[in-house]
Amino acid sequence: MKKRSIIIAIAASLIIILIGCVSLFSYYKVNLSAVDVNNKEEIEFIIDSGSTTSSIIKTLYSKGLIRNEIVLKIYAKLNPGVPKSGRYILNKSMDAASIYKTIIDGKVKNETIWITFVEGKRLDYIAKQIADKTEYTEEEINTLLDDKTYIKELIDKYDILTDEILKNGIYRPLEGYLFPDTYEFLKTASAKDIIEKMISTMSMKLSKYKNEIEASKYSIHELITLASVIELEGAGSDDRQGIAGVFYNRLKSGWTLGSDVTTYYGVKKDFSKELTRSDLNSCNGYNTRGTCVRGLPIGPIASVGIESLEAAIKPTQHDYYYFVADKNRKTYFSKTESEHNRIIRELYANGLWYTF
Repeated sequence: MKKRSIIIAIAASLIIILIGCVSLFSYYKVNLSAVDVNNKEEIEFIIDSGSTTSSIIKTLYSKGLIRNEIVLKIYAKLNPGVPKSGRYILNKSMDAASIYKTIIDGKVKNETIWITFVEGKRLDYIAKQIADKTEYTEEEINTLLDDKTYIKELIDKYDILTDEILKNGIYRPLEGYLFPDTYEFLKTASAKDIIEKMISTMSMKLSKYKNEIEASKYSIHELITLASVIELEGAGSDDRQGIAGVFYNRLKSGWTLGSDVTTYYGVKKDFSKELTRSDLNSCNGYNTRGTCVRGLPIGPIASVGIESLEAAIKPTQHDYYYFVADKNRKTYFSKTESEHNRIIRELYANGLWYTF
C-alpha cells in the first residue's frame, strides 16, 4: 500500500512538473510573439556602438517592440550573438526572435543620398555636385581629385588608369574617367568612395568593349579622350558614330581635329564665352584648332557617356572629313571644306542653324 502511494506521489509530481513545463513554454512562446501582428508602422531604432545586449533589450521593451525583457534575455542566452550598431527600421508586427535576429545579423537601414552627374561636364561640375549633397566642400573634392599620391593609388587599383594621365601638360589627371550617371551612395560615404564608384563604373562600362579596345591602335586613355571630344561635338547631333568616323579620317590623314571644344578646354573657358583669335591660336596640349596639336588632345576634356564611348571605339567607316548638325539634330557630312561651308550657308538661310 505504501509502495502504491509513493508511485502515485511520483506520478503526481511528474504531472505537476509537466504542467509547469508546458506553462513555462507557453509563457515563453507567448512573450516572444509579436506585440501587435497588425501594426506595421515603422519605428526607427538606433543601436550605438558599444551598447550591451541587456541595454538594447531594455530599450526595445521601452519602445513597445517586445512583450517581455526577461524572456528575450533568455532567448539571447540560448542564441548568442553580437548586436551590430546602426539604424534599424522595426515594427510591432515582428516577433521578438525576428527582431533579435535582425540586430544580430546587422540588417541596418542606412540613409542614402542620390547624386546625378550628366555627360559632357568637367571635373569642377562633378566636385560641385558632390559638395551639394555631402558635407565636403568643392575645394576639398577638387584637391582630392588632383592629389598625385591618391591618383597613383588609383592607378595601381584600376586597370583603366595608366601613367598616361600623369603626362606633363595634362590639366586634371582624372578628367573624363568618372562615369556620369545617377548614383545612390550611403550618407556616410567618403569622397573617395564616391570618386572610386564612378571610376569602377567606367571600368565596368568599358569591359563590354574589351576585345575592340585590345584590337585598337589607340590606348584606353586615347579612346576616352576622343570620346570626350565626341561627347561635346556630338551633343546636338543624331550620329555620334559618324562624327567619330570624321575624326578617325582626320587622324589617319595627319590633320588636326579642328575642334572648338578642345580650344575651350585648353584656354579654360566655358561655352558662354566667345573664342578669340588668340584662343584659337593658343599653344597647349588640348587645342586642336591651333598648330601645336596634330592628333588627339593630351587628355579628356569632359565626362563621357556610353554613346560617345561606343562611337569612339566603334566609329562609322566613311570618307568624310567635315560635319555639322542643324537645330533638329540632323547631321550633314562632307568631304571638302567648300562643300562644308555651303551646307552651313544653307542652314543659316533656312533658319536651321544650331546655336548653344
